[in-house]
Amino acid sequence: MRKLLMFFLIATMLVISACSQDKPEPKDNLVFVQGGTFKNNKTNFAGRNVTLSNFYIGKYEVTQKEWEDVMGNNPSGFKGEQLPVEMVSWYDAVEYCNQRSIQEGLKPHYNIDKGTQDQNNKNDNDNIKWTVTINEGTNGYRLPTEAEWEYAASGGQESKNYTYSGSNNADKVAWYWKNAGDKILTGDWNWPAIESNKNKTKSIGTQQPNELGIYDMSGNVREWCWDWYSDAESQIPLFRVVKGGGWIGGVNNNEIAFRGKFDANGFGPDQGFRVARGE
Repeated sequence: MRKLLMFFLIATMLVISACSQDKPEPKDNLVFVQGGTFKNNKTNFAGRNVTLSNFYIGKYEVTQKEWEDVMGNNPSGFKGEQLPVEMVSWYDAVEYCNQRSIQEGLKPHYNIDKGTQDQNNKNDNDNIKWTVTINEGTNGYRLPTEAEWEYAASGGQESKNYTYSGSNNADKVAWYWKNAGDKILTGDWNWPAIESNKNKTKSIGTQQPNELGIYDMSGNVREWCWDWYSDAESQIPLFRVVKGGGWIGGVNNNEIAFRGKFDANGFGPDQGFRVARGE
């Protein structure tokens, strides 16, 4: 009996050890996202035969403390260490990714040429136009692609087909114009009401997470993605994609499928980002 028990314990330990070897290396505040095709049929990529590789994505939006630890300043309008950083442009975000990579001994994901204007950028409002290209195969921090963002927000392979990231009820997972102030607002979107209600960003991770344990992919701040924005009407590179909606926007902006766009040099009190990394 004792030998049988010992055999069972050894076999169990071997199984646990084998399973642990299959798990990816854990990374602080990053969630491993198993790749595959889209399970959520409410995304823009459903039925389009899009398959993604494994990747990591931020469990939370980049906080003001994380930004300040890397960049040495805090541009945010609403101050608080655990509030998401805002008032950052797309260029600010890619520069943060590289600086954080260097700080952590990783190879930067981006080549940032500040002295050469991107000739593909046709946005007349963009007075920066750095030429930013990718170092393929690097392990550094980066912005998620739009497809990666939607895949992670929709729960990846664990998706339950929600409209918002983690629920069909926006109030459970999202901070948006109706619930991001002193009291719950009703009626139609109204800026004077939002302003008098003292709406603002909220501390990360205070709403429910989605199926993968990721927070605030609906609401709080809009999140920069790597991609240029394009649609059926225009293929000209003018804007970068933003996803997820924010504390100032309507509830439809919080839908996983909602596609926002913004000048790459633009910034606002509802504009932030989260990071991603390759496997």
